[in-house]
Amino acid sequence: MSNADIRRLDREIRHTAKKLDAVRRGELWPLNSRERRAMARAVAGGTYRTLRGRSTGRAEQQLETASNAAEMRLSAELTALHGERQRLITKAAHEKAAKKSSGWW
Repeated sequence: MSNADIRRLDREIRHTAKKLDAVRRGELWPLNSRERRAMARAVAGGTYRTLRGRSTGRAEQQLETASNAAEMRLSAELTALHGERQRLITKAAHEKAAKKSSGWW
């Protein structure tokens, strides 16, 4: 495999790590549409209950659940990218070793 593929994966790893850090800080931009809808639904429900003078415990729990789901998704994506990068590096090393051993000195 070429170094370009490894560089592309490195770029994706950095981008996904930035997304994961942003989710941990509570930012919304790295969320996908399903997670954004869940967060908006929880915020709207919590606002409604606050205006009615009731407890917002369930809405807070829904926000926490949506945030944890996004963090878990990005963490799994990051793990998969690291695994793919390692596979490419191993394959490149095997190809290089085979190329070196095939020639005569």
